[in-house]
Amino acid sequence: MYSNEVIVSLLAVMCLVGMPRAHGAACESIRIPMCRSMPWNMTKMPNHLHHSTQANAILAIEQFEGLLGTQCSPDLLFFLCAMYAPICTIDFQHDPIKPCKSVCERAKSGCEPVMKRYNHTWPESLACEDLPVYDRGVCISPEAIVTAEGPESMPDFPMDSHNGNCRGTNTERCKCKPIKPNQKTYIRNNYNYVIRAKVKEVRSRCHDVSAVVEVKEILKSSLVNIPRDIVTLYSSSGCLCPPLNANEEYIIMGYESEEQSRLLLVEGSIAEKWKDRLGKKVKRWDQKLRNPGRGKSESVSGKTNTKQSRH
Repeated sequence: MYSNEVIVSLLAVMCLVGMPRAHGAACESIRIPMCRSMPWNMTKMPNHLHHSTQANAILAIEQFEGLLGTQCSPDLLFFLCAMYAPICTIDFQHDPIKPCKSVCERAKSGCEPVMKRYNHTWPESLACEDLPVYDRGVCISPEAIVTAEGPESMPDFPMDSHNGNCRGTNTERCKCKPIKPNQKTYIRNNYNYVIRAKVKEVRSRCHDVSAVVEVKEILKSSLVNIPRDIVTLYSSSGCLCPPLNANEEYIIMGYESEEQSRLLLVEGSIAEKWKDRLGKKVKRWDQKLRNPGRGKSESVSGKTNTKQSRH
């Protein structure tokens, strides 16, 4: 019989010579509260942002709680968890799987306009350019994950949403929160663009949805040059919110991506059937947004003149 010391020595030799070396710790259960709802339950440290422990990752990811509360993109939480608590499987223990570039771009296009309103930009540490696409590497995306029955099951291996294995869109599950177009909402949301447009087509490329529209009138533009021509409005998920119907004419209020020179139609945007009356209202709201003190000063001036005329 071998002694305990000999058995330990043999195991050590096997690990060093006969077995592949791991570059870090083994898979561990996810303990990051924000990521416990993800369709995977095992992760590995260090993560893609070089946090050595989940405790460090928790402190770092908590800074995004406010942004998540705005619901700027349905892909944001998945993307953040794929970065801060990357999925760990038996086949990919050495190199945790990164989120796909398209997931990052959808999260960024939906949330960066919100961040800019508070003088913040998308973090360089979460740059989409550094992430893989389906035909150049392994990556993970939310719509391609298929779980077996049971709460503790691990997902089948996920691929990017643009590949041939895409399993159909989620449009039947889309629930868009209606937003009423009024002065308070318009001023609070501070839209980058407002256009009158006729919808030519709604496109769905797997889980990326966009709308092709013909611009009839430009009521407001900011960062991106908008031609009175055919343009594309990009969503940040598999849902087009607010919804649009082909051959209908709308007044559309949304945001812009200066980096990509794109018009965005994301959560928080407004699309209402065109009415001349609504168009005139929007022009008045925009004047108040640009000159917030003007209406009050005119009102005070009018009251003063009225008092003077009575004497």
